[in-house]
Amino acid sequence: MRTDPGEDQDAQAMALALEEARAAAARGETPVGAVILDPATGQVLARAGNGPIGAHDPTAHAEIAAIRMAAAHLRNYRLTDLTLVVTLEPCAMCAGAISHARIGRVVFGAEDPKGGAVIHGPKFFAQPTCHWRPEVTGGVMAQQSADLLRGFFRARRKK
Repeated sequence: MRTDPGEDQDAQAMALALEEARAAAARGETPVGAVILDPATGQVLARAGNGPIGAHDPTAHAEIAAIRMAAAHLRNYRLTDLTLVVTLEPCAMCAGAISHARIGRVVFGAEDPKGGAVIHGPKFFAQPTCHWRPEVTGGVMAQQSADLLRGFFRARRKK
């Protein structure tokens, strides 16, 4: 059975996002990683892991950091034709940033019933006041993403 080339690209980008999440965990940050790529070329424009603790910045989520890097790289705050791949369902803050950046597509790994805002909670992109709605694909390498988060928090509870 042949897979869709887009699915292969999603999995490759998610593998990079998982690398960023592992690096964040090694720094003591919640293990969430994000990658922004141009789906037409496959070029990775930005990759980042969570960093609120180290940056002393509550907005330093992986998605926000990657959006800032990609916008600086392109010298444009509109990221319309790009894809954001993130290991965890984005929160409301990140969903707002995604909407403002006009990202074309969001791919996430694990669902976040407690803090997610895409398919859980406020369902940000479904709100009538949301001015930009990306295409959303969830569940890509969800088990690996969820296992990384569970393992991180399990280890922290034992300390």
